[in-house]
Amino acid sequence: MSARDQHAEWMLLALTEARSALVSDDVPVGAIVVDAAGTVIGRGRNERERHQDPTLHAEVVAIRQAAEHSGDWHLTDCTLIVTLEPCVMCAGAILAARVPTVVFGAWDAKAGAVGSVYDVLRDRRLNHRVEVFAGVNDAECGKILREFFDDPARRAAW
Repeated sequence: MSARDQHAEWMLLALTEARSALVSDDVPVGAIVVDAAGTVIGRGRNERERHQDPTLHAEVVAIRQAAEHSGDWHLTDCTLIVTLEPCVMCAGAILAARVPTVVFGAWDAKAGAVGSVYDVLRDRRLNHRVEVFAGVNDAECGKILREFFDDPARRAAW
C-alpha cells in the first residue's frame, strides 16, 4: 500500500473520532496517533465543551493517550493524523512530543499553524521539524466542519 493510500485509510479513523465529538456538541475534529508498525496507540476528538477545558483539542487528547500507552512522551516513531490543520497550541504539543510526521485533512485559514496562517512545524528556528502531508481527504474533512457551522444554532453559540 502506498503512503498516500495509508494516510487516507488512517484519515477515515480520524474522521470517526471527529463524528464522535458531535455527541458533546464539540467542533468535529478527530485525531489518531499510530506507531511505527501502524498500530493506533492514541485516539482523540475535541472535548472542550464536554470538559470545559480549552486545551482539549483532538491532537492533544490523542498525543496524551499515545504517550500513556507507550510509557514515554517521546513519540519519535509515530504519526499523528488529524482532520483539521493543527492550531498553534497543537503544533506546540506535536513539537514537544517529538512527533516526526503529521497528516492532516482540511486547511484552517483562520488558525492553522502548519502552512495556512503560520508554519510552526517546519520553522527552521526550532529544534524539531516535522514532515507534513496536507489535504488528505480534505473534502470529507471540510464537509463535516462546514455542516457543523452551517447549523444556525451552533453558529450563534460560536
